[in-house]
Amino acid sequence: MSFQDEVLPLLERDIENLHNGDVEPRKELWSHADPVVLFGAHLGAVGWTEIDRTFDEVASWFHGSRHLDIEVVAAESSGDLGYACAIERSEVVVAEGRTKSYSLRVTTVFRREHGTWLMVHRHASAYDEQSRDTVGSLGQEA
Repeated sequence: MSFQDEVLPLLERDIENLHNGDVEPRKELWSHADPVVLFGAHLGAVGWTEIDRTFDEVASWFHGSRHLDIEVVAAESSGDLGYACAIERSEVVVAEGRTKSYSLRVTTVFRREHGTWLMVHRHASAYDEQSRDTVGSLGQEA
């Protein structure tokens, strides 16, 4: 199985689960061995202990996934490192049942550990002005 065939479905399930408030699949997809770095669109963290807490907070913002589309721009691996660059378009349920839509530019780096691809870095930023405003307000609505 190719790198892309293996990790892209995992990314999709990861985001969908997180938007449904289930953070455990995301935690399982990440390496717990340093170095690990999260440069999120709204929050960042360095080291597994900080990232673990950050994921709990982010999951609390969401109450349902309405729509998810991942447009892969590039994905490749060499040896035990791989990356995926994508545009993630999401429509989510937030506080009080309201929906919000946003798009992120995301680069994810994977490291193969004991035969399994695990995330070690995620960098996300708002794809457009509307998304910048939406992402900036997500944590305030929980």
